[in-house]
Amino acid sequence: MKPDFNKTNGLIPVIIQNATTQQVLMLGYMNEEAFTKTKLEKRVTFYSRSRNELWTKGETSGNYLNVVSMSLDCDNDTILIQAKPAGPTCHTGTTTCFGEPNSKGFLYQLEETISERIESDSDTSYTNTLFKRGINKVAQKVGEEAVELIIEAKDDNEELFKNEAADLLYHFLILLKAKSLNLTDIEKVLEARSK
Repeated sequence: MKPDFNKTNGLIPVIIQNATTQQVLMLGYMNEEAFTKTKLEKRVTFYSRSRNELWTKGETSGNYLNVVSMSLDCDNDTILIQAKPAGPTCHTGTTTCFGEPNSKGFLYQLEETISERIESDSDTSYTNTLFKRGINKVAQKVGEEAVELIIEAKDDNEELFKNEAADLLYHFLILLKAKSLNLTDIEKVLEARSK
């Protein structure tokens, strides 16, 4: 990967995108030194045009942008970085500098929350407790929730149906985690089928 810094007087735009939700978080600029530092440290470093110096996003707030992947556009003069943010990206405290809601939706945020609960290994977390019981218990819970949803589908209580659907979806996300998969993996299968 060789960005063409000469084409744009030494600075090229860098688009930061959340690797999980695909939400565009911010736009910054890099010179060659910032690009090299970002590649080495796997944390996004920009070139500040106002201060005329390098700055690693999160160095004062702790809200680093951890690099998942980097790619160039077709002209080699713009970089797209997919990152895992360690907190709000914008200095105002919002998720994105553009003030937009999550582009992939709440389910992807919920998926991240489920992962965080499991990785924190809290004994008070229902999610973690179920996950630790193993794949058989998680799969059994998904089956139970599916049966409850079917029963509610035959009745006329919309609220109960919606709640059972939410329970099924929640437990399905835990099952995906137990299988080391995620929603994006399932999306890819559905996309392939739709062609």
